[in-house]
Amino acid sequence: MFPANFLWGAATSAYQIEGDPLAAGAGASIWHQFAHQPGRIANGDTGDVACGHYRRWAEDVALMAELGLTAYRFSVAWGRVMPNGSGAVNQAGLDFYRRLIDALCERGITPMLTLYHWDLPQALQERGGWQHPDSPAWFADYAEVLIRAVDDRVPLWITLNEPWVVTVPGHLEGIHAPGLQNRAATPRVAHHLLLAHAAAVTVYRALGRHQIGLAVNLEPQFPVSASAADQAAAHRRDAFINRWFLDPLLLGSYPPELREIFGADWPDFPANELARIHGIPDFIGVNYYSRGLVQADTTEQPLGARRVKPQDAPCTTMGWEVYPAGLTETLLGLRERYGNVPLYITENGAAFIDADLQAGVINDAARVNYLETHLRAAQMALAQGVDLRGYFVWSLFDNFEWAEGYAQRFGLIQIDPLNGRRTFKRSAHWYREFIQSEINR
Repeated sequence: MFPANFLWGAATSAYQIEGDPLAAGAGASIWHQFAHQPGRIANGDTGDVACGHYRRWAEDVALMAELGLTAYRFSVAWGRVMPNGSGAVNQAGLDFYRRLIDALCERGITPMLTLYHWDLPQALQERGGWQHPDSPAWFADYAEVLIRAVDDRVPLWITLNEPWVVTVPGHLEGIHAPGLQNRAATPRVAHHLLLAHAAAVTVYRALGRHQIGLAVNLEPQFPVSASAADQAAAHRRDAFINRWFLDPLLLGSYPPELREIFGADWPDFPANELARIHGIPDFIGVNYYSRGLVQADTTEQPLGARRVKPQDAPCTTMGWEVYPAGLTETLLGLRERYGNVPLYITENGAAFIDADLQAGVINDAARVNYLETHLRAAQMALAQGVDLRGYFVWSLFDNFEWAEGYAQRFGLIQIDPLNGRRTFKRSAHWYREFIQSEINR
């Protein structure tokens, strides 16, 4: 049983579903650039078509209403609104999001708008991207455009989605856009992202009328053995993933383990910048998929640890263990470390190989089980006093899953790659019934 005002949603991001990334004067993003580089994406896939949401948004909003959603989390493509990342506003791009938001409101679906889900305008990347000290100011200017345009209809705002993924896969490992492997730059990228979040919050507090927060990917870390080396490795990985962005935001300082991890590449950040970052957001978005099982490994630099696959445990096709208890542990752990900050589960879901369509139904029983057990885990945290206010399935659609292309399917709704036809999976029907049972309770 969930609170009466609990939000029931699904989540997407712009580059993953919209398609037509250069339509009507839009500027290219780093993901558009990255996906067109040979060898970067599985099967050579790109987001050029994706789910075709840019053209089929009205149909998709009708599907959301049919699904019974009371909220929808989506992101804005920065380059649609400001093709060069700063300066001139592209009215056609802004109007696309106005129409989408209007349609959501007409259907009684609460919009949750994410300003940045990884698709930095390529024009800004060519000026230095998130390594540039002016990047927080660029982001604040972009945020102001959106806030002035749609805050009257958008009650929930997220500045950045998973800044850790922007930082590590994007700038340290090189497997996400912009595809860099620059250890020395990585801490500064993370710092600039946090300054960008703070700058956008400052703008919002001056102009906005509702609530603004940050969405982070979190996973509890467990040592693979009781050895001191494995326990220390799990502790470092916890700092590296779970505390890197939340500690400076909510406690005012970076975890000391990061200096150990990065050594001479870890800068002495100015106290006034840390003070600017430090501030309680209106809420934290939690993106939870699995736990980390950690083994010490000195060959894995800079962390000295690696994630291992548990033996004989159910896993998704991404190789992630299905571990619902970790969601409860994550929510309770946040309250213990940072206080009872309002929380939303802004992403939770799983990729599986779905059964073929039979008698009008795609029987994705494994996904139904995943959602059911994780909702039970969320309810357990609620029962222990966590201020949890909503749940968003990742994802509404099978979509462009970044470096995995279209090979990994997280959606409640299947997209036919030939004609774009939308088909509810069994999980969509189950989720609709679950939402209705909660609303009618």
